[in-house]
Amino acid sequence: MTRYALLLRGINLGKAHRVGMADLRELLRAEGHGDVATVLQSGNVVLHSDLPPGELAGSVEQALERRFGFPVPTVVRTADELLAVVATDPLGAVATDPTRYVVSFFPEELPAEVAEFLRGVDPGDDAFAVDGRELYMWCPHGQLESPLAAALGKRRGGPVGTARNWATVGKLAALLQR
Repeated sequence: MTRYALLLRGINLGKAHRVGMADLRELLRAEGHGDVATVLQSGNVVLHSDLPPGELAGSVEQALERRFGFPVPTVVRTADELLAVVATDPLGAVATDPTRYVVSFFPEELPAEVAEFLRGVDPGDDAFAVDGRELYMWCPHGQLESPLAAALGKRRGGPVGTARNWATVGKLAALLQR
């Protein structure tokens, strides 16, 4: 069995798309996954599974839609892949607040045009780095005040990912190492 981190997109934001973590753990156990644990209320799961990553994402997405009645895009990383995200830490030298240092996880490698697009934005005090399937962003004034986040929010097309702050990424990494 492989240890994975699942990152569910768009749940428990306001009143829409509510998913209880106990219900989520129960569903994933019923689907045959082991050692299921959740981190916070925003769709962060660590578990063991026999499925390969692509199959696991699709299986979980189908189970979530059947159970909760709405689609939940799911990004999967193996324990080694998530720990590599932490080890890479390309903005660690400038990011001083883990709640304002954000990693967006994508199911596939980011197209070069995404980085090119971001290079064309006046970042103010923000900084970013792209590494394969991850986009790291340092937003010292918060995401709501971030020129980079605002530009990405207005951009249409391209891959859909899910973002976690560095504090949450660290909690997932710690749980994966147990």
